[in-house]
Amino acid sequence: MGRSVLIVDDDPALTVGVAVRLEASGYDVLAANDVPSGVTKARYEGPDVILLDLGLPGGGGMVVLEQLQADPETRDIPIIVMSARHKSEGQAAVEAGADVFLQKPVENRRLLYALNSLIDG
Repeated sequence: MGRSVLIVDDDPALTVGVAVRLEASGYDVLAANDVPSGVTKARYEGPDVILLDLGLPGGGGMVVLEQLQADPETRDIPIIVMSARHKSEGQAAVEAGADVFLQKPVENRRLLYALNSLIDG
């Protein structure tokens, strides 16, 4: 597998739109639409980066973030939080262990810059 990204978002249109853009830029894309499947795919697929929405069914993106940070298998996977929520919630996610917060709608250029920075250093 090449550079892989797990998108954890409950909006199918957004997920497909982001996936198409990332695949066109050479990324392998995985997707999950709720807390349990997001955590499970992160554990078993080991993506290079996770794109995480804060507003998820089953507990919200902060639950995913907390579970991934607590698990030795996933705690080192970089996480980009994408949300339409207030920036203070994005800041709280960064303080809880996320690497980057991007306000939705996310510009393709900003997203690719964040991904490349986290994967390539």
